[in-house]
Amino acid sequence: MDKRSRARELVMQAACQLDVQGEDALEMFDRFFAENTDDQTVRKLAVKWIQGLWQAMAECDSLISAAAAKWELSRLSQVDRSILRLGTYQLKYCMDIPEKVIINEAIELAKKFSGESSPGFVNGVLDAIYRTLKAQKDSGCVK
Repeated sequence: MDKRSRARELVMQAACQLDVQGEDALEMFDRFFAENTDDQTVRKLAVKWIQGLWQAMAECDSLISAAAAKWELSRLSQVDRSILRLGTYQLKYCMDIPEKVIINEAIELAKKFSGESSPGFVNGVLDAIYRTLKAQKDSGCVK
């Protein structure tokens, strides 16, 4: 498995923990990542992404809520919510990763960890978020 893909899996799992435990979970992630991979690159990416995701959580949730207007964020499965948060964070803040890769990786996470209809849902929501962010960037309204 690709190092970035493995890091995404770990971050998605960590994001589920953040969802339940809040900020207290951040203290456990170094150990969690170390117990689940020996690869330093994977661990560094996972730590970077989970910390960034935590800092941008409210903004990510706002983008997800706007893109999935017919769905309340709190009613989404914890796994789908975590996948969408990670994908949204990466679309907004990880400019070194192509948008299509981010969306495709999120779809793969949904296929592996979530329900039958989740890959299509994740694709639709992240595509809408991508279009929103692109429109903001193109109009010069990026924060």
